Amino acid sequence: MAHAKLAALVVLVVIVLHASTCAVAIDQMPATMTLNGFGPGEGEPAECDGKFHNDHEMLAALSTRLYAGGSRCQKMISITSTQNGRTVRTRVVDECDSRHGCKDNIVDTSIAVWNALGLDSNIGEVPVTWSDS
Repeated sequence: MAHAKLAALVVLVVIVLHASTCAVAIDQMPATMTLNGFGPGEGEPAECDGKFHNDHEMLAALSTRLYAGGSRCQKMISITSTQNGRTVRTRVVDECDSRHGCKDNIVDTSIAVWNALGLDSNIGEVPVTWSDS
C-alpha cells in the first residue's frame, strides 16, 4: 500500500513539473513590443541556443512567463501591430528575464520585426498582439 501511494505521488510530481514548463497555446494575446539587439556587443547570447544572432533576422525574446521555461525556444510566433494591422512571423530565441528588469508581457524583437511591421523603432514600445504559430 505504501509503495502504491509513493508511486502515485511520484507520478503527480512528474505531471506538475511537466505542466510548469509547458506553454499553453496563445492566440492574440495583447503585449508590449520593445526593441532588442541580439548580436555581439548587444547583451548576452540568446538563452535558447547560447548564440548571438543577426538583428536583420526576424527574432523575438519573450518575458519570463511567456517564455514558459524555454518551451517556446526556436518556435515561430505571429506578431500583429495594433496600430496598422500588419502581421509577421518571428522566431523565439531568447528570454527577456522578468526577474532582472524585463516587464511582464513583453515581446522584445529585432529591428527586422519593427521594419517588417512598418513601425518606427525610435518609439521604443508599441502595443501588439501575438499568437503561437
